[in-house]
Amino acid sequence: MGEHKPGTMDVSTQQKTFNGFINWMVWGAVIVVIVLIFLAIVGT
Repeated sequence: MGEHKPGTMDVSTQQKTFNGFINWMVWGAVIVVIVLIFLAIVGT
């Protein structure tokens, strides 16, 4: 088995996945806020 050296692992796939997840969560939160504002204005 090879010796492990910290910082040598390629994490570009993990970073891409994490950034995609964060992007989806931000857009989801924005949509929820827009829907809540809409309901507050219209649903009186």
